[in-house]
Amino acid sequence: MSKLTAEERKEISGKEYAFPRQKKEPLENAEHVRNAVARFNQVEGVSEEEKDAAWKRIQAAAKKFNVELNESSRRELTPSHAKKAKAS
Repeated sequence: MSKLTAEERKEISGKEYAFPRQKKEPLENAEHVRNAVARFNQVEGVSEEEKDAAWKRIQAAAKKFNVELNESSRRELTPSHAKKAKAS
């Protein structure tokens, strides 16, 4: 996965993160969208409402970058076996 430098991370708008308040899980390209899905259940310190909103942002980014999600709901993700999203 492409690593973001500190400067690149600063340039990403808050709305381009799955969890914008925490600036966790950037969604600026297909690779990062797939990573956000894979790491979704590893994010700590967020409410159920924030998780619901983050999933909606992930779904929108997946559509934008043509990433096929195998899950229709965040509740389908399991903590230890999150399915990988596929490029379509």
